[in-house]
Amino acid sequence: MGYWPVLALVAGAAIAIQATMNAQLGVLLKSTMLGTGVAFLFSCVFTVLVMVLSTKQYPQIADIKSVPLYLWFSGGALSAFGVGIFYYLIPKMGVGSMMSYALSGQILIAVIASHFGWFNLPVKPLDAIKVFGVISLIIGVLLINWGAGNAY
Repeated sequence: MGYWPVLALVAGAAIAIQATMNAQLGVLLKSTMLGTGVAFLFSCVFTVLVMVLSTKQYPQIADIKSVPLYLWFSGGALSAFGVGIFYYLIPKMGVGSMMSYALSGQILIAVIASHFGWFNLPVKPLDAIKVFGVISLIIGVLLINWGAGNAY
């Protein structure tokens, strides 16, 4: 397993920090979608820069043609939707509450996707331990958000 879990933890922390900063950008610009657009514009610039500097071999035409049509746009559309909603909700709910609910949604779908092997990913069947973990996660999120200060 090595350092992968640490890298995943750092990536999750980066997402929480960037979501908080970009939500504030949307507040200051008085437009959640403008803040989202600016964030994605610079994400695109940085991604293209890293791609150009790090890619040693680009895909062949046959590889490009083999990609199903929905994979070209669906991830970007879901990302824009999810991130836009994050930036909209953080100023209303707070980053901790919003991220705890968002993480729960991610884990629930990830466990289902792993169980069925969606998108040709490795199958990781549900078992009693995973079900207990998901239930514990939901209870944890409810406890994190329990209290009078979290009435939305």
